Amino acid sequence: MEAFQVNSERRRILATERRRMARRLGRAVRVNMDGPVLSAPNICYELAEKTKAIAHGGIGAIHRLVQRVGLAIRIDTAVRVLKVHQPYSESDHVLNIAYNLLCGGQTLDDIELRRNDRVFLDALGTESIPDPTTAGDFCRRFDEARIEALMDAINETRLAVWRRCQGLVEETARIDGDGTLVPTTGACKEGMDIAYNGVWGYGPLLVSLANTGEPLFIRNRSANRPSHEGAMPYFDKAVALCRRAGFTDILLRGDTDFALTTAFDRWTTAGVRFVFGYDATPTMVRWGQSAPPDLYTQLVRRTERALKTVPRQRPTNVKDRIVAARGFKKITTVSEALVDFEYQPTKCTRSYRVVALKKNLSVERGEQVLFDDIRYFFYITNDSTLSCDEVVREARQRCDQENLIAQLKGGVRALHAPVNTLHANWAYMVMAALAWSLKAWVALALPIVPRWRSRHEDERRQLLRMDFRTFLGAFINMPCQIVTSGRRVIFRLLAWNSWQYIFLRFVDAT
Repeated sequence: MEAFQVNSERRRILATERRRMARRLGRAVRVNMDGPVLSAPNICYELAEKTKAIAHGGIGAIHRLVQRVGLAIRIDTAVRVLKVHQPYSESDHVLNIAYNLLCGGQTLDDIELRRNDRVFLDALGTESIPDPTTAGDFCRRFDEARIEALMDAINETRLAVWRRCQGLVEETARIDGDGTLVPTTGACKEGMDIAYNGVWGYGPLLVSLANTGEPLFIRNRSANRPSHEGAMPYFDKAVALCRRAGFTDILLRGDTDFALTTAFDRWTTAGVRFVFGYDATPTMVRWGQSAPPDLYTQLVRRTERALKTVPRQRPTNVKDRIVAARGFKKITTVSEALVDFEYQPTKCTRSYRVVALKKNLSVERGEQVLFDDIRYFFYITNDSTLSCDEVVREARQRCDQENLIAQLKGGVRALHAPVNTLHANWAYMVMAALAWSLKAWVALALPIVPRWRSRHEDERRQLLRMDFRTFLGAFINMPCQIVTSGRRVIFRLLAWNSWQYIFLRFVDAT
């Protein structure tokens, strides 16, 4: 990719584009007496013979990142699936699936659009890419050992990215685990089963790093398997990975199914902290009920960020009004109180701290209060330094992993089952989830300049939290003219957007 203009020239161009856009939007706010503004007349199309361009100009920067961090080399070294490379290597197949999703593809068949795009192939410096049928056949060649090797190769590259990211390993590494359901309408997919809710499909396990939102490990399972099955080895591998990266403080989080008491003593001895939900068994409820009322403290909810403006007036709650008018039953929280006590699970040799959350709920129908309902929720941890409020907050922040799962399902479409066997779909999930990891690596690759540390850190957070669809619009779907000159492939940006100056900082850093 061609080196961009010197910084002063680049800043001038970006500032000019920003001013032009601001003036245009400012002029647009006026009284209009001439009818609809979307009325461009005389639209016509022509074919360009000499100019070559692609709509997904950001893919060049992604490919350069892949080369700089050594991902392709690690995949080809660790994963042996093909006996003969004719002509594609293992990394070509893996990146083909990830790039398809980064270019807005939704299914394997969408690869055919890129495969028949001559300019896209020129941009990546290749004669061809695997077709959709070949991509599916590649997934079917994987067994469990090869999938594990692929995840290890990606995670080895992840280590290199983390080490380059300023300040990341100084944080607490928060490792989350959860299971989800991937439904399928197919009737011949090997390994599928019926879930608790009557839906057929698979039930993959996801272990992720909350700090960056990256999926560290994915394991595909039948839909009828418990959500925590197989989680312990992946928790251990995630801890080892974070230790190698340089994290000194590690916190495991999960819901009640992931309170794996057989591992509590081992994790505590290893210096790994954890906060898990715990089942509200009759024994635990009796403990909560027997605690004196004066030991309970009210749960303090803290806002995630301070508002810099005057709070807006809340709009009328239409839902509550309809519920009251029609006499539907409604449950509202009156108060939440906390207490902690020591408890030794049966499979542990020592006791652990349990925080009990006592919820006072009001059950109403229409305008009439029926009765009060007391419910208990429990959280178990080996950390005695956290306050009760902080334990509950850690447990609730783990629910942010649901947003990651939603992105992998609906945004990236990684948690899908396009192939016909359990291992083939597992391999596809790992390859497709790489598209989301590449998005996170773009954010982590952004340099932090001390002079503008606050702004640069905020930009990194925005990128890490950004929806996949928004990321494609801001960083990938940029029209670029492709010019091949000598040994260079030049991406010439043809349009401006408000994220372009961050994109160019990323290009400079890689």
